[in-house]
Amino acid sequence: MAERRVLAVILIAFVALGITYALVTPVFEASDELWHYPMVRHLADGNSLPVQVFDPAQAGPWKQEASQPPLYYYLGAGLTFWIDTDDIQQVRRLNPHVDNGVITADGNINLVVHDPALSPWQGTLLAVRIVRVASVLMGMVTVYLTYHIARLVAPQRPEVALGAAAINAFTPMFLFISGAVNNDNLAIMLASLALFMMLRFVRMSHQMGTDKAWPVQWLWLGVVIGLATLTKEGTLGLIPMAFGTAMIHTWQRRASAKNSPGGREGATTPSQLGTVIFHGLGYFLLALLPAVLIAGWWYYRNYVLYGDWLGWNAFIAVLGQRPQPATLAQLWDERWGFLASYWGLFGGVNVPMPGWIYAILNMLLLLSVPGFLVYMWRRISYWWQTRSKREARPGEIVDSLFEFVAANFALIVCLLFTLAVVYGLVNWATTTWSSQGRLAFTAISTLSTLLALGLFGWLPRMPARLAAGAVGIFMFAVAAAAPFLWIAPAYQPRQATPAVQLKEEDVTFGERMALEGYAIAPATGPDAFQPGDTVDVYLQWQVLQDMTRDWSVFVHLNDPILQTPLAQRDMYPGGGLLATSFLERGDSLFEHYRLQIPPTAVAPSTLELVVGLYDFQTNERLESAEDDAATLTTVKLEPLPGEAPNATSVNFGDALELAGHELESRLVEPGGGLELTLYFKALRPLNTDYTIFAQLLNDSDTTRWAANDIPVETSGWSPGDLQVVAVPMTVDDTTPDGVYTIIVGAYTRQEDGGFNRLQIVREGRITMDDVLALVRVRVK
Repeated sequence: MAERRVLAVILIAFVALGITYALVTPVFEASDELWHYPMVRHLADGNSLPVQVFDPAQAGPWKQEASQPPLYYYLGAGLTFWIDTDDIQQVRRLNPHVDNGVITADGNINLVVHDPALSPWQGTLLAVRIVRVASVLMGMVTVYLTYHIARLVAPQRPEVALGAAAINAFTPMFLFISGAVNNDNLAIMLASLALFMMLRFVRMSHQMGTDKAWPVQWLWLGVVIGLATLTKEGTLGLIPMAFGTAMIHTWQRRASAKNSPGGREGATTPSQLGTVIFHGLGYFLLALLPAVLIAGWWYYRNYVLYGDWLGWNAFIAVLGQRPQPATLAQLWDERWGFLASYWGLFGGVNVPMPGWIYAILNMLLLLSVPGFLVYMWRRISYWWQTRSKREARPGEIVDSLFEFVAANFALIVCLLFTLAVVYGLVNWATTTWSSQGRLAFTAISTLSTLLALGLFGWLPRMPARLAAGAVGIFMFAVAAAAPFLWIAPAYQPRQATPAVQLKEEDVTFGERMALEGYAIAPATGPDAFQPGDTVDVYLQWQVLQDMTRDWSVFVHLNDPILQTPLAQRDMYPGGGLLATSFLERGDSLFEHYRLQIPPTAVAPSTLELVVGLYDFQTNERLESAEDDAATLTTVKLEPLPGEAPNATSVNFGDALELAGHELESRLVEPGGGLELTLYFKALRPLNTDYTIFAQLLNDSDTTRWAANDIPVETSGWSPGDLQVVAVPMTVDDTTPDGVYTIIVGAYTRQEDGGFNRLQIVREGRITMDDVLALVRVRVK
């Protein structure tokens, strides 16, 4: 009874927290909800399934989610079809400047701009919240199933089952996703249900060895698998799991019959093994039949429309992919973001918790690994010591193998399903920018069970209970704090506190907004910066009249030679949260903007701080008295110390370091020459000769207007010695006037005529970048 009460408390706490997340998180600020809900609405309005297009610009408001199986969206449509959601455009008002997936110091992390005048309990806001609450209930079922899965894995250890349920329930990111419109919620629940049914089949085989109800049970399993695969393709791994379960289940039935009164003793013969496989295949086909009937049409539709049974070609075309597949080393370098997004990285993967929380949770994960190995060793040792002693005949070996698998079936299934999901995610992340831990939630029931086994399963019962209680309470405290301490504040309009004294200013823009003061937080001295520095700019604004249009603020550090920004920040007021149409006459705003100076910027130089407002849709600027922007002051850009001009340090593949660069002139005529000099160092002894290249590109369409490749005998370079590489280029004489970017890199030739570029390493991590945007030039 005590165990049931604790489970009830965990479930109630989960529902309470899940609804809190659903209500506190602003609509469309949960992971991918911005694209999941339009699918729900589209179907709720009575429309047929949309056909995915391969052009992201034409993909519709659902973006890549039109390639997802539709069951969750149909359920959401059934819950909300009666609601008038014609206000969708007002609610789903996209932030054109959002830093999606980027943690920033000055805000601008909101995916949409939220109108405070809208009622939260009608229209689209109501519909989204209804689907969110339904998703919370799906999450509750998942937690309940996690408890029962862990109970089957460790039947004599209730503290492990309760610990697994608590870990699942109070993982902040799982709560966050459960409180969002996201098809993961239904997929996770159905995957957990299918796994529980499989584990129970094997567990109950010896108790119901001759029960004629088993075929019906397998049909029901097929129904669940069919519903899961009609929700998310990541659940397709349940099908091979069902095949393995059928084999073990059939062998268990034979073993039960053999050991029953009147049963025949003896080892399994080849013919009997064939019978086991035959009957196991029959059970598997029983499960496969309803699964195919329920979900098969979707995969056939994908093949007809896209020539791909899974529809991944259309999905990736809209989602986008890495310029080249990531290596395991690159994915390992992304481990912090992966783990953070498993534990809790909210919003558009840009609202973090404090670092110490991740440190504790990651420490628990690390501690669970040796604990799990100890637990596994004990399980194997116990089976080895208690198994029946038989002669090493072929049939006895087969029986021993089946006996071991059956005895540890629940644990093996948890391991295999977890590994299958992680393996699929790794493959997916090598192609797309999807290195997010939350995508492993399809296996959260098994993951939580394995984590609980590693933390508590190897301990004596009393210490295990105390440890499970401590971990559960800690995770509950973090999960309960997250909505109020980190999520809600991230979506409150920011009023900056300037780090330095404001300088008075009086600039009026279009009689709508007045700039009354500004300040710059210096990095290396009074109004002096170096390449790579961040520049914090503070502006004080006064609203002069109500506005119907939404104006964006731009803050530029302009290069006066090129007459273009070297660094810039564009956003709506309030840290991106306040459209100017929300503001009222007399409102006063203190705004913070952080600009990043490129590490390869040319120095010494003098930059101009320029501020203004413009309409993002039309590019129209509000006029000031002097122009369509206000030049507030100038700042000095001082060079970094180093051996080379424009000293920098860019690591190419842990082989070459770009130590500096020099360009004779950054103004050039069509047909003219660009005299570029690069300064390199070898980072280690090299046995390869690299080709150094430079190209002049158009920023908008990457057209190449000048290029040169210089083979260099880098194998003769001594590590640390400064080497000079001249890379002159001739600009095409048809090059239009404009500002262009010089990119540089290094590569080796392959035997097939291709080439391997060195990838840039930043802060010890391999990036996907294999070129460096070095400097900009103006063609005129």
